[in-house]
Parts: sequence; structure tokens; C-alpha cells
Amino acid sequence: MQTFEQFKALTMAEGFDEVLTREWGANHETPLHEHPFEAFGLIVKGEFWLTQDGKATHLHQGDTFRVARHMPHQEKYGPDGASLWIARMN
Repeated sequence: MQTFEQFKALTMAEGFDEVLTREWGANHETPLHEHPFEAFGLIVKGEFWLTQDGKATHLHQGDTFRVARHMPHQEKYGPDGASLWIARMN
């Protein structure tokens, strides 16, 4: 798997302007929400389900995902939580 610095360099080259790490605890769930930015993420550890347009996608370590700006979505994290690297295009 790539390093955080490699992920940051690749996403910044694609036009993302902010890259950060996120840790979510076991079985954490978010309500339906949206963000004023586009997001691209990489699962570094653990698993989670991302629901967009009524479709849940089960993501594991090494998987990537994208959430469009203002796209309503929900997140549900697995029994061990998850660590993610997130690039934002503000």
C-alpha cells in the first residue's frame, strides 16, 4: 500500500487541496449528511459501509471511494472501526 505522503501527492496533483487522516471507532454510524466539498478516500485499516443513492458499498482495507460535493450519504463502520485517508476538493 502507498504511504500517506504518496497518497497526498497523488491527490493534490488531481486538484484536491486538503488531505487528512480520520479514525472512527467500532460500530460508529453517521446520519444522512452531505459536505460542501468532493471527497476521495482510501481505507487504511478496518472496514465500513458507505451508502449513496440508496446503495450500500462495503469497503475494506485498500479500497478507495469518492463522494461528490453535496451528495447525501451515510457511513457505518465495522466492529474494529476504521482508519481513512481523505482528500478534499474544497
